[in-house]
Amino acid sequence: MSKAQLNVAIAIVLQQGKVLVGFREAIQHQGNKYEFPGGKVEAGESPSEACRREVFEEVGVDIQAWHDFDFIQHEYEDVIVNLHVFHAILAVELNADIQRPWRWYSRAELGELSFPKANQRLIQRLVWPNAIKISSDLNALTECSHEQLFYWRNDLDEAVQLEALADISVHELNQVIVNTQLYAKLNSIQQANVAAIHLKQQQLMNMHAEDLILGQRYVASCHDELSLQHAQRIGCDAVLLSPVHTTATHPEAKSLGWPRFAELSTAMHIPVFALGGLTPVDLSQAQEHGAYGVAGQRFF
Repeated sequence: MSKAQLNVAIAIVLQQGKVLVGFREAIQHQGNKYEFPGGKVEAGESPSEACRREVFEEVGVDIQAWHDFDFIQHEYEDVIVNLHVFHAILAVELNADIQRPWRWYSRAELGELSFPKANQRLIQRLVWPNAIKISSDLNALTECSHEQLFYWRNDLDEAVQLEALADISVHELNQVIVNTQLYAKLNSIQQANVAAIHLKQQQLMNMHAEDLILGQRYVASCHDELSLQHAQRIGCDAVLLSPVHTTATHPEAKSLGWPRFAELSTAMHIPVFALGGLTPVDLSQAQEHGAYGVAGQRFF
């Protein structure tokens, strides 16, 4: 006998680096666990309409603009749940309208909470490591700790890139970030397992929300306020903001400095990685200026 299928709309609500989370009572399905806002898609409504309605009913705020975030099918013992996941940013001035038990948690805190199994993929996508190593040498991936991601930035011939990645295991790919042009050439298994898709600033500015691939994590390189806001507006997961300091690799680029970096990063609701003349030791200073983490090449 086939199991019943349940369509559920889930909302990932973001604000200043935090995520809105509630707690299920023991009498509810998957009780005594934390949850994102959401609920059953009713007859006659689309998943996005259900998402907006559920957030208004449960949380007390009406968010009209939603981005597609993911689609997850999870099979429990008694039912198959189709999760239609959306994300949006909540304006700070609406915080007073948030009802209990909903409250803000940092992304790092999400990993400490007990969510239903169907939500684990969402947690993995939302919680980023605090460091990204950038290198043109794919062999440098072996030097990365499990607390780092690895952005393979290079100008190699496409065939050479694909041949090199063919020797990388699925487990190792979970740490690797590749540019969108290279991602398009990967096989389906590789595409499903890379850590994130990278967008150069020019690529970013030519993209719209509907161009992002459902379920994939995106990180964009940004150098100014316009590109930062565009990345957030179309639904990117994170950004690399540079250069904080003048670097040997790009001496002609005007550095932001920490005051300007802080001004830009604190206005963002998605993770901002500081890049440019930094080392892992600079993480605390970067976070004091609004960064989620740090990224770099020579000193990582």
